[in-house]
Amino acid sequence: MDNQVSKLNEYWTDIYFHLHYLHQEKISHQAVRILQLVEKQEQVGVNEISSYIKVSHNTASEHIKRLIEKNYLIKRRDPLDQRKVILCLTQVGKQILHRNTSLDEEKLAKVLNQLSDHEKETIEQAFKILSEGAKRCM
Repeated sequence: MDNQVSKLNEYWTDIYFHLHYLHQEKISHQAVRILQLVEKQEQVGVNEISSYIKVSHNTASEHIKRLIEKNYLIKRRDPLDQRKVILCLTQVGKQILHRNTSLDEEKLAKVLNQLSDHEKETIEQAFKILSEGAKRCM
């Protein structure tokens, strides 16, 4: 099993290395992780970010403040509890997150166009199964 895990990690890092977007903006690793959390989870506030990136509430607030100043995040009030602040990605934030975590779609399309329909379907199914398993583990 350890060998299989190592191989999958090596394949994934090869794929990401060769097919990621070229990074155009300066953004920290922690900022990317914050944007990912806001995208992937519902009802994210300062406490959730503080816990997720393992920093104090004040440090998380500072990170959030900078992301709001860059127009990557906005604050909204929870419609069910007006005392709660919920963070949301802006359109700019969605674009920045996509460029810093996703594969370049043109590069990926070039690779996929070289494969048979069966190979494409196999890859899609494998990624779907892995994605669903990852979501269940969290």
